[in-house]
Amino acid sequence: MLSDQTILITGITGSLGSALATRILAGEWGVPERVIGLSRDEEKQHRLRIVDHGRRKNDSAPGAPVCPLELRIGDVRDEATIASALDGVGVVFHSAALKQVPTCEYHPEEALRTNVGGPQNIARVIAERKLPVEVVVGISTDKACLPVSVLGMTKALAERVFIRANLAAPNTRFLSLRSGNLIGSRGSVIPHFLDQIAAGGPVTLTDPSMTRFLLTVDTAVEAAIECVRSGKRGEILVPAAPSVRLGDLAAALIGERKIETEILGARPGEKRHEWLISEEEGERTVVSRDHFAITPHLPELREERAGAAWLRRELRSDEEPLPLSAVEELIATIETR
Repeated sequence: MLSDQTILITGITGSLGSALATRILAGEWGVPERVIGLSRDEEKQHRLRIVDHGRRKNDSAPGAPVCPLELRIGDVRDEATIASALDGVGVVFHSAALKQVPTCEYHPEEALRTNVGGPQNIARVIAERKLPVEVVVGISTDKACLPVSVLGMTKALAERVFIRANLAAPNTRFLSLRSGNLIGSRGSVIPHFLDQIAAGGPVTLTDPSMTRFLLTVDTAVEAAIECVRSGKRGEILVPAAPSVRLGDLAAALIGERKIETEILGARPGEKRHEWLISEEEGERTVVSRDHFAITPHLPELREERAGAAWLRRELRSDEEPLPLSAVEELIATIETR
């Protein structure tokens, strides 16, 4: 599916961006012509470049095509940078963002410039320059559903920017991937808990009864590829994900260790529970085997869905959280320390 494509990944040094790049460069979905990675972090780019050098050096099939990786330093908030990066690109995965809830609460103007201004620049450049980009996949979050935080509000706007972009650039499919918390991603709760456990505790909890959707990075990568494969213009694809109580998650990670927990209370902008799909969105959500597709709210983008199975309800994290035993089984498959 990605054979001979030129692919742009913004935020390539982030947890999802780097995982996406690794699997694309491995040729899982065909060998692209090249992969362009854009980010602001030169130190992480250097590490990624070293890993990529090993990939090309150790290629076990002499004469087989090897996709080159081109890393660029740049900011999605700069339109000229975006215009240069998009030159000749057919597929875009836009994962660059400010993603930490407290950071966005204390710096809302910066979150707005990155999380909304970045998608605006991508959409504007493609439309105004009539670039032959086939598909743009924006990486969103469940915090964009019924948002109460700056992160959620800016990501909700980013989803709407990409929905609207389909009208200005009708030859490009713009869609979004909305997922729960990525297990093990930098800055997420599991690495934080593991660091506290390694230091002997205490493990700090905002509220043990809080619930969150969890998704592996690999599942998120495959969902992003599914967006390219089958996503329609203006859709928001939502991979199915289990939910857990934070108290159970901490208990599963601590196991038999004699480590105390400490309750801190909610941080600025945090919800008690999360939604993947709101009640209003559920009325126009199609159910597939391993994901949901929220169809666009704009009438110009609506398509007939003959034979589709409709969700007709909301999806929230406190509906059916996993029991502790199931959380322990989940943790056993991903714990690395």
